[in-house]
Amino acid sequence: MKLMIAGGAGYIGSVLSPMLQARGHEVDVVDLCWFGNQLPSDIPVTRRDLFTVVPEDLEAYDQLIFLAGLSNDPMAEFDPAMNFIHNGALPAYLAFRAKQAGLSRFIYASSCSVYGYTVDTLYDEESPAVCAYPYGISKLLGERGVLQEQSEHFSAIALRQGTVNGYSPRMRFDLIVNTMFKTAVTEKKIRVNHPDIWRPLIDVRDTAEAFVRAVEAPAEVSGVFNVAYDNFTIGDVAKAVRKEVESIYGIQVEIEMNRIADLRNYKVSSEKARAQLGFNPRFGIAEMVQSLAGHRDAYGDFIKREFYNIQVFKALAADA
Repeated sequence: MKLMIAGGAGYIGSVLSPMLQARGHEVDVVDLCWFGNQLPSDIPVTRRDLFTVVPEDLEAYDQLIFLAGLSNDPMAEFDPAMNFIHNGALPAYLAFRAKQAGLSRFIYASSCSVYGYTVDTLYDEESPAVCAYPYGISKLLGERGVLQEQSEHFSAIALRQGTVNGYSPRMRFDLIVNTMFKTAVTEKKIRVNHPDIWRPLIDVRDTAEAFVRAVEAPAEVSGVFNVAYDNFTIGDVAKAVRKEVESIYGIQVEIEMNRIADLRNYKVSSEKARAQLGFNPRFGIAEMVQSLAGHRDAYGDFIKREFYNIQVFKALAADA
């Protein structure tokens, strides 16, 4: 199968693109490469504004995977206008163009952030999405624009991902487990702003596997799917990271508990993805930490600007 991956040189794409290629798919990446390009040299990468893509550019492809856009709340809140354009309008535009070009499927990287605040209820794909923050709203708009194109001959899939963590060749240290690992190793301390709020977590390897499952799903499969390993309180995440870091490095790590209000609190069920996509995540928090520790030589310094999306984004804005 021939696949275009929009945003395929990013944190998830740097794991997913080689994985798809290894499974025999032909992969082309289109990416502005804001954070560089760590993909293998045999994966073609085109630097291009995705809003300039027209049907003629897509006719050779079978499916399009959308990993592009702004990837977290700090970026969305720094530039809400760009957030809504790139997370809401851009995927809808590309899904429209992909359908025009005769592709069979469009897969959109959505987020469990759309749920907002779920109290202590386990939410499935039919539960209300009530997020009031720019990032979650924009991801929901992107979903709806993509799913609007669904038809008998055009599958539209939105994967609502939990918070993604673990090692990728395009490294990030602005994600919950990755951040805790960094401060545990460098400061022997983990800071927790609100220990009781819930988050669904997933390793980047399992995230990539979910996209592979979506690509290879039967033609009639469409719709929204939650994809997460499990749900954890932030306090429990900190304890799990501390345990693994102390075991690996033989150090003692302090957990600093604070009580800073956060209205983003959600936990989700991934049973639909298990049932319809065969999605079975394998990597828990311990494995996430092990992957980060095992690749220290690959990423080296924790303070590189490209490891922090908001720092790169602010630098790009300043240079514009």
